Amino acid sequence: MTKIAFICVHNSCRSQIAEALCRHLAGDVFECYSAGTETKPQINQDAVRLMKQLYNIDMEQTQFSKLIADIPPIDIVITMGCNVECPYLPCKQREDWGLEDPTGKSDEEFLKIIRQIEEHVLEIKNREHSFSDYKLSADILNALELLGYQNPTDIQKEVIPAILAGKNIVAKAPTGSGKTAAFAIPICEQVVWEENAPQALFLEPTRELAVQVSDETFYIARKKRLKIPAVFGGFPIDKQIQTLRQKSHIVVGTPGRVMDLIRRDSLKLDKISYLVIDEADQMLDMGFIDEVKEIIERLPSGVKISLFSATLRPEIEQIVEEYMEDSVQIMQEADEKQTLAITQKLYEVDSEHKYESLLNILMAENPDNCMIFCGTREMVNVLFQKLRRSRIFCGMLHGEMEQRERLKTVDAFRRGGFRFLIATDVAARGVDFENITHVINYDFPTGRETYVHRIGRTGRNGKTGTAVSLVGEEDRRMLKMVETYLEQELPVLACPAKEAAAEKEFWNKQRTKVEVKASKGAALHQGITRLSIGGGRKSKMRAGDIVGAICSMEGITVEDIGIIDIRDSMSYVEILNQKGDAVRQHLQERPIKGKVRKVK
Repeated sequence: MTKIAFICVHNSCRSQIAEALCRHLAGDVFECYSAGTETKPQINQDAVRLMKQLYNIDMEQTQFSKLIADIPPIDIVITMGCNVECPYLPCKQREDWGLEDPTGKSDEEFLKIIRQIEEHVLEIKNREHSFSDYKLSADILNALELLGYQNPTDIQKEVIPAILAGKNIVAKAPTGSGKTAAFAIPICEQVVWEENAPQALFLEPTRELAVQVSDETFYIARKKRLKIPAVFGGFPIDKQIQTLRQKSHIVVGTPGRVMDLIRRDSLKLDKISYLVIDEADQMLDMGFIDEVKEIIERLPSGVKISLFSATLRPEIEQIVEEYMEDSVQIMQEADEKQTLAITQKLYEVDSEHKYESLLNILMAENPDNCMIFCGTREMVNVLFQKLRRSRIFCGMLHGEMEQRERLKTVDAFRRGGFRFLIATDVAARGVDFENITHVINYDFPTGRETYVHRIGRTGRNGKTGTAVSLVGEEDRRMLKMVETYLEQELPVLACPAKEAAAEKEFWNKQRTKVEVKASKGAALHQGITRLSIGGGRKSKMRAGDIVGAICSMEGITVEDIGIIDIRDSMSYVEILNQKGDAVRQHLQERPIKGKVRKVK
């Protein structure tokens, strides 16, 4: 949200403008306050109230000069009826809107000035923000462009500058708001490549989320050559310990495995500058909060903490009060445009014919890709088997599946390997899938927020989507609670009957081979060659040995070498800038650690 300051000469003018802006514009497209032109101003009560709202700081109990030094810069400063600057007020840009000083003006003239302000505000709202506004490095900006990030989302506009300014962040953000990039972009910008020890730690509630956030952060930092391992249960801890012994810039993991690695002294915390607690409310549900607190207490002092949660419950607010001094609160509600982009359909079903009703709905809707939610793991298994027996190819996701199988399923669905994914809420929570056309609540959700989370997976990024819910008699009470929560009526209709034309079209699409989508970071891999080198830890291979051998080649520098991964018997190195073939040829005859190695 853009912050605007109006600089006026007269106290009466300041008071009028502050009051008018509160009445007409507060909570719309920006936050604002007024200030005088004096070096040591006497701040009026309207400004006190607005600054309390903006920064949650009581100006009557704070030295004003210290306050100004600590707050993030105002986005735009407007001079009004005066030609002077405000020396004590930090800002990103100054503008002159040609506004008259309204002091002594009639009510009609004053309202005319307010209308002028509103017109300018609309123009500001329509301005396109870009990532270059945040003075990010060329490496980060280039990666964002290749990833297709065009303009920052609302949550990114708030979080990126706050983290860059060194603030603790408490953010409430809806599903699909671009939250991961909001914290990953500024932290990747601040991380130093030359430092070998981890400088940031991201905590995620599930393994799938840890992998997803690790991948997305890796793509954002691709051009900076940052190494971002993911650590979680279900995989051998010895391999993760070996990974952490090598250069690692940002570690992403689940609280249990992270705490285990800390206790083994395998995850070093002394260089950590940033901690991100993602999906804090889900961590609370899964019983991870005590481990999160223990991790925080083991971090060095001065670490900047960013906490993200769909809801801010008392237990989470306690963490904020205890560990996050002077935090900036960012509250992003679900986008009204997204809500309008989702068509909600509810159909009456009885338990005996529920599966047949689902088949009729699938044939009537004929989704391109669809998430089907069930209330339990058992129901996910049952529905998966029924659909497979009906020759409808699908995948499933729940907590009892083997970790490798879960990750394989997530990747296959992302790449278009099948159109229907059946999942529980916990397994799918936070895992991001793009361009979901349909969400089906096979089992009606048992919570109001759960309903919003589920349907919010479709209708994103300017696209439309459809959310279908099957409603039995036992679901009516929860449906009423959802309607109250959404403040809208959701009529329940009769389930559609099977139609021959729709059924034929459905089976035709089932037989059509789906075009496999490229991975999200495919564009970033262009010009990069990954070489495998015979020899690893068992032959005492070190990263320096590989770098030395490669840099002995004319025309190759350290900047042409990407991530190096040394394993027991093999080593892997990325060669950048389309120099991979030349390096491979060079290493065929060049000894590494006293021996010519097999390089592929």
